[in-house]
Amino acid sequence: MPDASGESNPLALPDVDAIRAAHARIAPHVHRTPVLTCAGIDSEVGAALYFKCENFQRVGAFKARGACNAVFSLSKDDAQHGVVTHSSGNHGAALAYAAQRRGIPAFVVMPDNAPKVKQENVRRFGATIRFCAATVSAREAACEDVQNETGAVLIHPFDDVCVIAGQGTAALELLEQASIIDIIVAPCGGGGLLSGTAIAATASKPGLRVFGAEPANAGDAAASFRSGKIEPLPPTVTIADGLRTSLAPRTFAAIRAHVAAFGVCSEDAIVRAMRMVFERLKIVVEPSAAVPLACLIERSLDVAGARVGVIVSGGNVDLDHLPWQ
Repeated sequence: MPDASGESNPLALPDVDAIRAAHARIAPHVHRTPVLTCAGIDSEVGAALYFKCENFQRVGAFKARGACNAVFSLSKDDAQHGVVTHSSGNHGAALAYAAQRRGIPAFVVMPDNAPKVKQENVRRFGATIRFCAATVSAREAACEDVQNETGAVLIHPFDDVCVIAGQGTAALELLEQASIIDIIVAPCGGGGLLSGTAIAATASKPGLRVFGAEPANAGDAAASFRSGKIEPLPPTVTIADGLRTSLAPRTFAAIRAHVAAFGVCSEDAIVRAMRMVFERLKIVVEPSAAVPLACLIERSLDVAGARVGVIVSGGNVDLDHLPWQ
């Protein structure tokens, strides 16, 4: 089925020009997020870090970029019946936000065990929620039902050319704000953010390396990178719940072509990194956003002496249940 760009090729990817066009398209709808530094954290990892703070983004996560690009890329005819996606969190809220900005309906399929705080975040932007069982097949079937009932266009959370292009705009900004960086590290779940980041960064600054970061408990992308084929994620538990997703052929192709290395980290390191960011940068981040720093703390990625951009992917966390409480 074609995605928001009308592209049906499962391996099609945006180029850097498409990412630059996305940056211009979404500019009225998203924040240009700041870049923060911290000498104390630099000393912990032996490198100079530049944190691109997507936790300050609309809806509290980078997902607003991809969702806005996908929604505002739709023709008037395609958009008139709205958009649909499946998501247990940030992408659902982002799509609801983007649809609200365009004035079209949004339908979000959510697992019936999705946290109430995430449900309310989606409803806040006016979306209609359709609940389903907590399986990928149930999500996809429910999305298809909504499409058949409403005519809404499917906007996949990561397996979509326009979504990937939108996510890559954070890296474009980071390179404008901290042009001296040698490396960018981004977390990887389904691979939309990492794909867009890698395409944008390597085309904009030849010689720059892009690294992926994952929890060891959900290290399927790292395993896929090593083996050369997609390794599906088995049932698992990790505090970084936003990264419990397998790659798509599209995102795997981008990662193989443009990513230089992968690191993985322990659950303890994620908690340590998350708390370090709270205490030293004085900002709120979610566990998934702490994974790149956790990999640097545990030295699963070699960044010694380098100038490193870190994509801080989001800040949507339940403050009543912080992992060190």
